[in-house]
Amino acid sequence: MYVLLIIIAAIAIILGVPDIRRSLISRPAFGFFKRVLPPLSATERDAMEAGDVWWDGELFSGKPDWHRLLRTKKPVFTAEEQSFIDNQLETLLAMIDDFDIVMHQRDLPDEIWEYLKKEGFFAMIIGKQHGGLDFSAAANSHIVARIATRSLSVAVSVMVPNSLGPGELLTHYGTDEQKDYWLPKLSNGSAVPCFALTGPEAGSDAGSIPDHGVVCRGQHDGEEVLGIRLNWEKRYITLAPIADVLGLAFKLDDPEEILGKGKHLGITCALIPTDHPGVVKGDRHFPLAQAFMNGTTYGKDVFIPLDWIIGGQDYAGKGWRMLVECLSAGRGISLPALATASGHVAQRMTGAYAYVRHQFGLPIGKFEGVQAAMGRIGGLNYSVESMRRLTVAALCEGQSPSVITAMTKYHMTEMGRTIGNDALDIHAGKGIQMGPRNYLASNYMGVPISITVEGANILTRNLMIFGQGATRCHPYVMKEMAAAGNPDEDAGLREFDNLLIKHIGFAAGNTITSFWHGLTAARFAATPVSGETSFYYQQLSRMSRSLAMCADVAMLTLGGDLKRKEMISARLGDVLSHLYIASAVLKRYEDDGRQQADLPFVRYSLEHHLHQIGVAFDGFYQNFPQRFLGGALRFLSFPFGIQYKAPADQHCQDIAEAMMVPGVARERHTFLCYYKNDAQDVTGHLELAFLKMHALEDVYKTLRKAQKSGEIGADLNGDGLADAALAAGVIDAGQLEPLKECERLRMRAIGVDSFAFDDVKAGQFNPLD
Repeated sequence: MYVLLIIIAAIAIILGVPDIRRSLISRPAFGFFKRVLPPLSATERDAMEAGDVWWDGELFSGKPDWHRLLRTKKPVFTAEEQSFIDNQLETLLAMIDDFDIVMHQRDLPDEIWEYLKKEGFFAMIIGKQHGGLDFSAAANSHIVARIATRSLSVAVSVMVPNSLGPGELLTHYGTDEQKDYWLPKLSNGSAVPCFALTGPEAGSDAGSIPDHGVVCRGQHDGEEVLGIRLNWEKRYITLAPIADVLGLAFKLDDPEEILGKGKHLGITCALIPTDHPGVVKGDRHFPLAQAFMNGTTYGKDVFIPLDWIIGGQDYAGKGWRMLVECLSAGRGISLPALATASGHVAQRMTGAYAYVRHQFGLPIGKFEGVQAAMGRIGGLNYSVESMRRLTVAALCEGQSPSVITAMTKYHMTEMGRTIGNDALDIHAGKGIQMGPRNYLASNYMGVPISITVEGANILTRNLMIFGQGATRCHPYVMKEMAAAGNPDEDAGLREFDNLLIKHIGFAAGNTITSFWHGLTAARFAATPVSGETSFYYQQLSRMSRSLAMCADVAMLTLGGDLKRKEMISARLGDVLSHLYIASAVLKRYEDDGRQQADLPFVRYSLEHHLHQIGVAFDGFYQNFPQRFLGGALRFLSFPFGIQYKAPADQHCQDIAEAMMVPGVARERHTFLCYYKNDAQDVTGHLELAFLKMHALEDVYKTLRKAQKSGEIGADLNGDGLADAALAAGVIDAGQLEPLKECERLRMRAIGVDSFAFDDVKAGQFNPLD
């Protein structure tokens, strides 16, 4: 007993007396921390420090404040935004014929280009003082997503000027003169912008771009001025073939130190009119058969005045920081909007097709194999839409959460890929035959584009999500890194000492609570709500604790090597990501008023994400380099084993049934999907067949019985089926014409397009019917 008291007293003295603590604990820890600190390049440091920490910080803390999440305001449209959505957007959607755009025009028709420019579709992020619409992130996301349900090519053409590029960079960093000159032109469409970053030698490693500029004097408008002589070679640049103004990223050197900032200034961004001498553009790429403009741009010994640097001379060398700070729009709005569009179309149209298409006398949506795929479509689409809303909510609050937008871009596009695969599987031949009636193929082919751009998904998952999250979202690591980098070592040690004590308490609390949650299955964890979903809040709080504990151990033991252990760090990133997505699902369920009809989708989504968290942790423990530590961490978090299971079959069946029923729940889940009430429309023909067949559901039940009994032929369809049913007395005269109309719609819905042999050879795809 006395020995224990002596030990406790000794620990209290060591921890409680600052000079003793610094000498025995903090100074050795300080030296160790500086040794294991991963080396950061200037571009990595800029990326690390860019953006804000939001709900991701709560999840990394081990004790997320769920009340804070639920208090986050649900984004709403202004009256002006709603009017634009109801009028200009609907007009645009009615103009779009994606099959003609992709297969014949290989470009947007002139009338669509003109309409986009006239109505300000390229100016959603530009302020009203410069002629823009100044729309919120919520409106931007909704508009791009709804367009993408009609045409990926048109959506990309709209989203790029409203994403990372001249408009956003000028808005944030441009000089008054630059804003006053360029922003009105961008707003009214008289100047189409593009932004050139990627080149043959620099893709994911954008910091290594070889495109080069040198500060020098040269001729401009007949005068000798201070400027930059540039050489560049860029590719994959959207809108480049038709651009009037080129945003260019390049490395800037000042060998004579004319600007007084050193010889190597770093990445710089400039705006260059594409008719400027020496600028070459016009060559097109053909990205997965899509029709949006994408191509190359070159320049050799092109001289530009210094004031063409975005932000002016003061921003020379600050281009990379500018880019990473503005990347949230592309990663948080534009590309996720495309994934959301695919999800809404897939859920609405697959549900309709699974009801309309019959095999073996039943709708194919009644077969369990099909229901398994439908469950994934509906469950993942619920997650995709939930994630879109929560990320947009953060952006609408003025946040720029770099880690969250990276998670959003990666996981939404990957879930979109899974949804697209399942939709194609269910549609089978209907999905693969290109034509005016195919509403899946074009977006399906374009999915890899979203996965590749704005940071390839492999890079995003393996380097960015946890690589940034471990330092930005952790409550102490970023501050400890700053203390370790303090040139005044004594001041750095004092600061590190204060942080270290807090960090030790943080780690100890997470370890103890993780084990307690593991023993009790988190039954005593706090929850902000009652009812069925309270269990999920408890489990997410439990996994938040485990993530914080494992992240600390991984950073402590692996140090700088963790940066290179991409498979290990990516799994922790997966845990953080699925915690965020599950949080978004719970937030949406509350925002929508806890709709009973949504519970199958909510259950599927949450069980899926908890299962994926379990899979990620299992891989982390199994492959952790220090096997003993991996086993210890597993025991502390999951003393009785990882219990999270994949979604139950019943959830898939419930979702499949819900997808085949018209009504408010279907509208709530697929509201972005555009269709016309027109039997010739790409989506409208199936929607009409679906609704008509539901209206005649009792008639079709009677027909199936009559076919089974032999009263009418089992192989009849269309007008022949209706006439035979009337002749046999199965239907009455009042039901004849509605049945014939429904059968015509049904046959068109399950049909596919075909073309004349010589037309296909000539590249003309005019359907024969």
